[in-house]
Amino acid sequence: MNIKLILKTTGKIILFEALLLCLPLMVSLFYKDGSYIYFIKSIIITACVGILLFLIPSKEHRIYAKEGFIIVSLSWIIVSILGAFPFYLSGEIPRFIDALFETVSGFTTTGSTILTDVENLSRGILFWRSFTHWIGGIGILVFLLSFLPQSNGQDIYLMRAEVPGPILTKFVSKVKMNARILCLIYFTLSLFQVGFLLLGNMPLFDSILITFSTAGTGGYSLTNASIAAYNSAYIDYVVGIFMIIFGVNFNLYYLFYLGSFKEALKSEELKCYLGIITFFTIIITLNIIPTYMDIGLAFRDAFFQVSSIITTTGFITADYNLWPKLSQILIVLLMLTGACAGSTGGGIKVYRVLTLFKSSINNLKRIFYPHSINSIKVDDEYVDRDTIDGIQTYFFIYVIILIASIILLSLDSLDLVSMFTSVVTCLGNVGPGLGEIVGPVGNFSSLSDISKLTLIFDMLAGRLELFPLILLIVSFKSYKS
Repeated sequence: MNIKLILKTTGKIILFEALLLCLPLMVSLFYKDGSYIYFIKSIIITACVGILLFLIPSKEHRIYAKEGFIIVSLSWIIVSILGAFPFYLSGEIPRFIDALFETVSGFTTTGSTILTDVENLSRGILFWRSFTHWIGGIGILVFLLSFLPQSNGQDIYLMRAEVPGPILTKFVSKVKMNARILCLIYFTLSLFQVGFLLLGNMPLFDSILITFSTAGTGGYSLTNASIAAYNSAYIDYVVGIFMIIFGVNFNLYYLFYLGSFKEALKSEELKCYLGIITFFTIIITLNIIPTYMDIGLAFRDAFFQVSSIITTTGFITADYNLWPKLSQILIVLLMLTGACAGSTGGGIKVYRVLTLFKSSINNLKRIFYPHSINSIKVDDEYVDRDTIDGIQTYFFIYVIILIASIILLSLDSLDLVSMFTSVVTCLGNVGPGLGEIVGPVGNFSSLSDISKLTLIFDMLAGRLELFPLILLIVSFKSYKS
């Protein structure tokens, strides 16, 4: 393992973060909110750390799978720590552990918050808070690779560790072009959403920040009441539809661009994803109608919350703590499922759920018909044994982390619902949980530091799909010994 190359590459990523911090600095200067000085200090600190690491000499310039995973996980941790400085230095989040929680939640596109009054934040801090969603949604390394790819084609290992999903689909042969295509799709869809929100009379600043949170499927808002504050059916449906759009595998959009509509629309994962949204929306609508006494509003809230939770965005238009138990159970199932592989959404991913389901059916057939030969196919393509093993391993580690995190949170004397959904929502990068404490109208501020650190780990593990973070821990122990 080439430690010097890992640190040097991480330094390059940190320097890129210093450049990104210039945007909220300009916003702060434009609105004259006084937070610009803290962004200048944060940029200086970030740039110094980046330069120190980047100047580390390294004779070897080839990155392999192990280095790629470690670079990604290490850079996400350091970028989150440095990204917390604007919150902390400005005093708008006075405790560093809380500032770190907010930043990790932003970059991992989780959207869980420790803030009790978002509306008191300065414009520059608000921009940075939502901008972390937009950066984290597509991945800071994907942005970087689109401009500064590694040599010798080894950047594929960085790309594979960064992009969510059990498999990495390449649009074209060169990783640099793959990264540029992803960024172009991401930027274009974001631009469309800003335009549609402006048509709904949403202010430009709000439109940009809500788009940042929607595109990254994060959920940070500018108001304490989230999207409900706008009280607009048009805005609810626009945001709801775009949440679904950003929860789709980006490879399908490239197929649409190429004109391969039939190939894109035959995607089993897409059909399953849209089928889940449709089915759960109908069931929840029927379940909450007696409470609402208005079928139109019931459908609107059900559609929005289903779209928000399955895409792991976490925007709120209704307090689903007040919904019947059936609807609440369905909400938790959506938290676990998540969006499509290759999207900006979190969770286990529809592709994994679909493959696990088919694998289980296949195993049952083997029990009843031992001599039969059954293969698993998704989108008319055979799923190889390595992919299935990887998905099963992922699921096993996911359950282990889930159980361990719940045990640690039990030290905080939370109620069972809050305890369980806190872990599920952070590990799935969803945002709000269930219960009075961490529910849709609650926050994570009252949790102990141990619980917050546990959930910070869960958010990072969920966004990095477990393996990079686990490898970093194992490598650190091996290197230390």
